[in-house]
Amino acid sequence: MTPSKKLDDLYDLIEGIETAMFTTRRPNGQLVSRPMATQHRIEGSDLWFVTNGETHKLDELAVDPHVNCSYYNNRTHEWVSVSGVAHVSKNRNRIRQLYQENWKVWFEDSGGELDGGPNDPRIALIMVEADSATYMKVNKPRPIILFETLKAKVTGSPPRVGDVKEVTGAELMD
Repeated sequence: MTPSKKLDDLYDLIEGIETAMFTTRRPNGQLVSRPMATQHRIEGSDLWFVTNGETHKLDELAVDPHVNCSYYNNRTHEWVSVSGVAHVSKNRNRIRQLYQENWKVWFEDSGGELDGGPNDPRIALIMVEADSATYMKVNKPRPIILFETLKAKVTGSPPRVGDVKEVTGAELMD
């Protein structure tokens, strides 16, 4: 499979899942994950997330910017795991470029610019520069997947529902 096809599959899977479990490392070394919505992909970037600039996750990223973003589609059994380095941005132009009206739900309207709008100073972006990714794309129809799962229960062998692919850092750079 070509690197271009792997990247297309990877981003198609991510778009179809929407919510990532975004994992950071606390200063004491403990890992912590929280659900975050992946923003629409834009040219020249890997993954974008929006957050409140006053949250603890930004403190964690200041200590260790290495993160993992994992996705799982319960309906199709497809999954994605992306490891990378997070960069925090409060660039107003980039925020306006990515802004979605539904962000307001996550920011209390405190009046003035603190309204959850694109000029709200609390809004920060996290860009994850991917180092590597692993994913499984299901290549069989749903009835076959159900059969494979039932067969696995009977035989004790793992079901074969899709192909696991690796995307290396070099392929992500293309």
